Amino acid sequence: MKQVAFISLLLGGWLLLGAPYQDPKPPKLNAVDDRSSTKPRSNSQAIFHKAPKLLATGAVSTDWPNFLGSSHQPASDETRILKQFGSKGPALVWEMEKGTGYSSPSIQGEYLVYMYRRDDEEIVDCLHPETGERYWKYSYATDFEDRYGYNNGPRATAVIDGDRVYTYGAKGELHCLLLATGQILWKRNIAVEFKVPQDFFGVSASPLLEGNSLILNIGAPGGPSVAAFEKHNGHMLWGAGDKWGPSYATPVAADVHGNRKILVFAGGESNPPVGGLLVLDPQNGTLDFRYSWRSRSYESVNASNPLVARNHVLISASYRAGAALLEIEKSGGYREVWKNQDFDLHWTTAVYEDGHYYAFAGRNEPDAKLMCVNAESGETVWSKVLEWEETISLQGETRKINASPLRGNLLKVDGRYLALGEYGHLLWLDLSPQGVQILERARLFLARQTWSPPVLSRGLLYINQNTRSIDLVKGPRLLCYDLRGQ
Repeated sequence: MKQVAFISLLLGGWLLLGAPYQDPKPPKLNAVDDRSSTKPRSNSQAIFHKAPKLLATGAVSTDWPNFLGSSHQPASDETRILKQFGSKGPALVWEMEKGTGYSSPSIQGEYLVYMYRRDDEEIVDCLHPETGERYWKYSYATDFEDRYGYNNGPRATAVIDGDRVYTYGAKGELHCLLLATGQILWKRNIAVEFKVPQDFFGVSASPLLEGNSLILNIGAPGGPSVAAFEKHNGHMLWGAGDKWGPSYATPVAADVHGNRKILVFAGGESNPPVGGLLVLDPQNGTLDFRYSWRSRSYESVNASNPLVARNHVLISASYRAGAALLEIEKSGGYREVWKNQDFDLHWTTAVYEDGHYYAFAGRNEPDAKLMCVNAESGETVWSKVLEWEETISLQGETRKINASPLRGNLLKVDGRYLALGEYGHLLWLDLSPQGVQILERARLFLARQTWSPPVLSRGLLYINQNTRSIDLVKGPRLLCYDLRGQ
């Protein structure tokens, strides 16, 4: 069998795991000239406000090389983070006009890579993370249209790995570029090559880099649902799954019972709607098991990343689906531990701490709430709608409004929880099974669709403002704030 599999790979990338999948169009490597690293230069789209403080002595700082950072969950190892915002909020270091898109920035060392769209071009921008100055910019034409009118920009977040960066556009354009210069090493159009029709909101799941494999939730009709590509040359290594389309949740890698696993929460547009969890071997795509979990609503999505803790995996979806916790067994199977229909995460990923899950749940703004769920029993410990009154100035008038983080994102960091609300509020929260306490609060801006999770690297916080502010003063921006404490 090993000899047959080896020969088949040589003949075109076939994988003998039940159903063979052939690489439809292996890319060619581009010859790149020997070019030295570029230096950052002035960026006309960016406004520099104030240099950040120096990192505090003894502070732990990290890169953020992919969606949700190195841990693949909303948690950061950074320390000595600013705990008090003051009346004006954290200091703004720089901001940049960005056009449209929901992608988050990725950061490694002195490089920040960010995707967005302006006019009819999808753009990959490489910036200095402390100044917003530009190293290089790469763009290509796009005619992507969001069928529901939300946003025509890219959704996926770039992956930085050593001297390379990988990007995945809204129409399935996959690029591998040199991080220092922006030169293209190889590229493919995944949607065209694998005949994947446009889903509700286009390609949204970010790539996962595991070893030498770039893993994508392709969701091709008839398979593969998941595929791995060799990161150096872009050739397909394996394909797996033939039932479920592409979701909006990014694949996750985790150690389970001492073995490395890939977890994919799949399921795209289909009638009837189908999807669920796939647990795979990263070496060859062998499927350990699949677990069906999807709303019965046709217009529904699986968008919350799987969360692995203690050999258990939590999956959750909105549209009356809720959450399920599975225990992954050493044999490769699973045991269903509990279900909780109220713990319905729309796009955010839960945080696990000391036997409890915390997350903002709810499909729409009116039913949004912050929840704590017991990891052993699945029972809701508490559910809280965070609200407060604040004064704003709108069209020359001062008025009071009821504000809330609504369907926000959590980031566990430095012994607390940083929360980003979907209208642009930033909060420090104390979360425990006993309840929630707002420790600090600031309004960074007031704009809808602040759905992209916050990014924290080297004490700097990066926030996407995805729509024009309600007072119409500021358009979509990437903002960098100084959260370096003492």
